[in-house]
Amino acid sequence: MTAPDPRAGLFFAAGFGTRMRPLTETRPKPLIAVAGTTLLDHALALGRAAGLAPMAVNVHYLADQIEAHLRGRGIAISDERAAILDTGGGLRKAAPLLGPGPAFTMNTDAVWAGPNPFETLRRAWDPARMDALLLLVPAAAAEGHAGTGDFALEAGDRLKRGGGLVYTGAQIIRPGTLDGIPDAAFSLNRAWDRIAAEGRLCGAVWPGRWCDVGRPEAIPLAEALLREAADG
Repeated sequence: MTAPDPRAGLFFAAGFGTRMRPLTETRPKPLIAVAGTTLLDHALALGRAAGLAPMAVNVHYLADQIEAHLRGRGIAISDERAAILDTGGGLRKAAPLLGPGPAFTMNTDAVWAGPNPFETLRRAWDPARMDALLLLVPAAAAEGHAGTGDFALEAGDRLKRGGGLVYTGAQIIRPGTLDGIPDAAFSLNRAWDRIAAEGRLCGAVWPGRWCDVGRPEAIPLAEALLREAADG
């Protein structure tokens, strides 16, 4: 029997947004507007277009603002007010809201212009060979991003650390990859490193234009990208 395509999605929105100060002193980074739409809504629109359901958002910093923004929209809230849990701990806490099986996750501090990133991941997902599939762009194409790269591809689509590919913040991951990590708060990097050693961390290169909106100076870059994409 063929395994169903991943459908559930978690959108990370709990962070403090320290790189985005002073804009985040009074509002959470996911509610900063780019081209008249919040970063969170840019991400959620991609999820809706790809048919993700259920969709959940985790909250910690200025959580009341995000909850109010999402009220009545059918988005589940994974509440981390008591303690922020980082990406791995956040995914583990949200797992009951997402249901069994592999799920999408997406950071909410980027804008995308090109094919739907969730559809790109879904087409490349091979559950027989993968425990996580990360979506990547070449460092030269990562607008607003200061780093040189995170990963390299080897043996087809397997990932290793180092290289010129930047993680976009979108992935498919099996929740079971978090098993055995005892901490409540931890980064997904710990799970990735373990499954990479087993040859089950894979990557797909996204062909569109992507902008990391982690700092105030990246907002005009992101807005220019979206204008150019709309102009065709």
